[in-house]
Amino acid sequence: MNFKQRQIPVIAILTALTVSLSMLFIIPVPATKGFVTLCEVGIYTTTIILKNPGGLAVGALSGLLIDLLSGYPEWCLFSLLIHGTQGFVVAYLTRNNEQPRRLLMPLLCGSVIMVVGYCLATSWLFGWTAGITSIFSNIVQNGFGILVTVPLVKQLYRVRPQLFSE
Repeated sequence: MNFKQRQIPVIAILTALTVSLSMLFIIPVPATKGFVTLCEVGIYTTTIILKNPGGLAVGALSGLLIDLLSGYPEWCLFSLLIHGTQGFVVAYLTRNNEQPRRLLMPLLCGSVIMVVGYCLATSWLFGWTAGITSIFSNIVQNGFGILVTVPLVKQLYRVRPQLFSE
């Protein structure tokens, strides 16, 4: 079995873990008919470990499944695209990083993609006022995701460095 075939079950497990982590903690945001979760922690951690195309797959699938399971089907396509792009970019920017150093810039780029993507999606669905309103909650969600991801990834590398190599 080559590396790509072995990666498929890992992607499935990490997607399920990300969805479970997100479903554990959901804060509804009535103004945007959305919610704030811990999905960024799962997406960022797994994309740094898996690289591409695993990062894209985990981001896209977990975003889609979280919305389906949470009862927000109108967001499924947007989450698939936004979190998939977010996962791809973070994985691409950390692809040559054998040791998890310099994580802040790739994570901030992923955060910008998510915040801008959801601002545009919310504006398209509910108007610009709702789009602007969504910015703060998405910044908080991404900020918390970065604060948890950086020490978590560094600890994972310290304990199991083989996770980060192909």
